[in-house]
Amino acid sequence: MPLTTSLPRTPVFPLVLRFARIEAGGLARRIARAFGLHRPVPLPLDELRIPDTKMAGEALALVEQCSPPLLVNHSLRTWCFGVAVARQLRLKPDLEVFFLAAIMHDLGLVDAYDGEDSFELEGARAAHAFLCGRDYPRERADLVHEAIALHAAVGVADALAPEIALVHFGAGVDVIGYRAEDVARETCDAVVARYPRLDFKREFSRMIEAQATRKPRCHIAGHVGLGFSRKIAAAPFAE
Repeated sequence: MPLTTSLPRTPVFPLVLRFARIEAGGLARRIARAFGLHRPVPLPLDELRIPDTKMAGEALALVEQCSPPLLVNHSLRTWCFGVAVARQLRLKPDLEVFFLAAIMHDLGLVDAYDGEDSFELEGARAAHAFLCGRDYPRERADLVHEAIALHAAVGVADALAPEIALVHFGAGVDVIGYRAEDVARETCDAVVARYPRLDFKREFSRMIEAQATRKPRCHIAGHVGLGFSRKIAAAPFAE
């Protein structure tokens, strides 16, 4: 699998079209749910448990060691919401690969792994090096890399491998409410109770805006330029 090596800021017009497409899709799904069509089924928390593998445990320990609790909980919610969306869409991901990507997808936002490139790409490289340094199968490490590198790639990630799409969807639910209609309200409330948001909207907006200010040509700067912080503030969560 060829790895993403560059992640520049997306030009305004195509990015506007991509956001318009996902917002139109979300509206259509919400209308369908209002009429009782394809409503998601609540999932017990037992079905959202972390994979019981050595590598999953080591990746979680890495993230807990270098990340603030805010990002640890966000990454765990990304996993849970991604599992719920997978059930709704009948996707069958490699659960360990998906978890590894979900739990490490924001490494590029922490001081230890921040750099001059887009934070998604910096985090992807860090996760890939971590896995390869532990002799994780290269093909699976490459998939983790791509899921992290493309997790904010609106209009791109959703059409790729399930593991890539689900990190995009899971993070999307948590950050801006994208595909929240694919997660039962009971499931959503239980996940937030288990992994509290810790003033997520304000703090995560601050992190993203800092990235855009420091790196105006980075990928997320295009999102910020289109009012991404307002989308975060409007997500269907209290904080």
